[in-house]
Amino acid sequence: MAVNMDDQAGLASYAARAANSRGRRLPEPAPDYRSEYQRDRDRIVHSSAFRRLEYKTQVFVNHEGDMFRTRLTHSIEVAQIGRAVARVLRLNEDLVEAIALAHDLGHTPFGHAGQDALNHCMKDYGGFEHNLQSLRVVDKLEERYAEFNGLNLTYETREGILKHCSLKNAAAMGELGERFLRKQQPGLEAQLANLADEIAYNNHDVDDGLRAGLITLDQLDGIRLFSEQHECVAATHPGIGTRRLVHEVVRRMINRQVRDLVETSRERIGESGVTSLEEVRARSVPLIGFSAAMTEWNLELKQFLRAQLYRHYRVKRMSNKADRIMKALFSAFLEDLQVLPPEYQQKAARSEQAAGVAGRARVVADYIAGMTDRYAIGEYERLFDPARLT
Repeated sequence: MAVNMDDQAGLASYAARAANSRGRRLPEPAPDYRSEYQRDRDRIVHSSAFRRLEYKTQVFVNHEGDMFRTRLTHSIEVAQIGRAVARVLRLNEDLVEAIALAHDLGHTPFGHAGQDALNHCMKDYGGFEHNLQSLRVVDKLEERYAEFNGLNLTYETREGILKHCSLKNAAAMGELGERFLRKQQPGLEAQLANLADEIAYNNHDVDDGLRAGLITLDQLDGIRLFSEQHECVAATHPGIGTRRLVHEVVRRMINRQVRDLVETSRERIGESGVTSLEEVRARSVPLIGFSAAMTEWNLELKQFLRAQLYRHYRVKRMSNKADRIMKALFSAFLEDLQVLPPEYQQKAARSEQAAGVAGRARVVADYIAGMTDRYAIGEYERLFDPARLT
C-alpha cells in the first residue's frame, strides 16, 4: 500500500505542493514512499547526464587540478544553499533541490567557452543555449525508462530548469513558454534556485581563483563583499593560515548573501500579499531577490571576476583551445555523419529526414554537448591526430 509522502507540514500557502502539481508530460501512477518532487530529484541523480557533470568544467578544465569545482560539485552546492533558504521561507525544499541538481544538465564541456562555441556553430540552425539543452536532456535525450524518453519530470521542475528563453522559442513550447510571452514569473522555488546558483557560482569562483593563483587577496580587498569579511576574519583570528582564512572569508560571504536574500525575500513576499502559487506566477517581477545594497555588491564582485579571473590569460588560453576543439568537432561531424558513433548516425539521419540540415545539426550538437571535457579532447585527438588511429 502506498504511503502519502507528498509534502512537508508547515509549507507556506504560496509554496509549491506536489499534490497540486500540473503533472508530468506522460501521466504515471503516484510514487510509493516519495513525493512527486522527490521522484524528480531521484531521477535526476540517477541520470547519465548528472554523472557526466563530474568531468565538466566550471571555470578550470577538470584535469588541471583535483580540487577545482566541476559542474557536479557546483550543482550540489547550489542545492545545499537552496534547501537552506527554502526551509526558512517555508518553500518546498524537494522542488528546490530537484531544480538545482538539474539546472546544468545541458551544459557543454569547457564551461561557457564551450557553450559560446557551440552556439556559434548552431547560429544557422536554431542556436544553442544551455538552459534549453538542460530541458532537452530531461524531456528527450536521457534513455533510461521503458515507457518514455527523457526523465518525464513534473511541470514545476521543468519550469525551474528553464530560467531564460527567447520569445521565439517560448512561442513553440506550449504551456512551459507562456510565462515568457506574458512576462510573468515562475514559482518561488524556481526563483530561489536561480539565486542560489548565483551565490554558489560567484563565491566559489573566488575560492578556486585564489587556489589557482589567478587572483590575489590584495586584489579582492578592493571588493566590498570580500573586504568586509576579510577584515573581520583577520581581526578575530590573527595569524590564521591562508587556506583557512580564504575558506572562512568565503563561507562568511555566502552567509552574508544568504541572510540578505532571506530577509529581503521575506519582506517582499509579505508586502506583496500573495497567498497562492498562481498569484506568485501572475506577478511581473520576482519576489525572491537581494536588497539594493547587496545587488550592488554582487555586481561589483561579478565585474571583478569577469575582468580579473575569466579574462585571465591562462583562462583565455583554455577558452581558446576549447573554442577550436568544439568548432572542429562540430564541422567534422556535420560534414560526415559516418564519423559519429553508430547510434548518433541513426539519430542524425532520422532527424535530418524530419527537419532537414537543422535536424542533423541538432543531433550533432546533442552529441557534443553531452561530452565531458576529457572525452571531447579525446574525440578531437582521434579525429585529427595522425598518430591516433582509434
